[in-house]
Amino acid sequence: MKRFYQEVDVRPDGDGWQVTLDGRAVRTQGGRAQIAPTRALAKALAAEWATQGETIDPVGFVNRDLADFAIDVVHADRAALIATLLGFAETDTLCYRAEPDEPLFAAQQTLWEPVLSAAEARWDVRFERISGIIHRPQPPATQARLRAVLASHDAFALSALNTLASLAASLVIALAALEPDADTAALWQAANLEEDWQADLWGRDWEAEDRRARRLAAFSAALDFARLARG
Repeated sequence: MKRFYQEVDVRPDGDGWQVTLDGRAVRTQGGRAQIAPTRALAKALAAEWATQGETIDPVGFVNRDLADFAIDVVHADRAALIATLLGFAETDTLCYRAEPDEPLFAAQQTLWEPVLSAAEARWDVRFERISGIIHRPQPPATQARLRAVLASHDAFALSALNTLASLAASLVIALAALEPDADTAALWQAANLEEDWQADLWGRDWEAEDRRARRLAAFSAALDFARLARG
């Protein structure tokens, strides 16, 4: 699609902010009003339009896609998305360990246990640790508490969490990443421990490294989006 606008701006709209193209308000891909909760997020959304060239490249609309998901999908059915996110807790990567006599187990204890223990202390819950791949459900009280934690977040944070949890295969890591004092690099290292372990054993290739870099970029972008939406 050819670029069809010249000027990009932001303007207040009720309790939020809206991007305009030549004075016309941008709408979501689902046709709804695209109202950002903060001016900072609106400015980031505007920047994606402003930096487009003569031909519009959809790849450059990371914040728009996350915002539209929040407005078109999450607002429409918060309960459904929360149920999806709780599914990541049921199979959370941090809970599934190697056998205690395997070298990988020690690495998992070093990188994963501090993150999981901190989550237990933060939310006053208990997670089941499993050696092997056989599924074991998390305690009902833990699921109920996590449901309440997710319900406390707005649609924009839930949109970011959907991406973060998908990339990390862990709701614990996704929620930890939204904490103000989060060590994003350490959390990403924890999320990629098993992949990095295999690469160290069998060697690295450029396709795997490129895929890892793209996943990290998406993780970082979702986290930036959440922070901008929070203000």
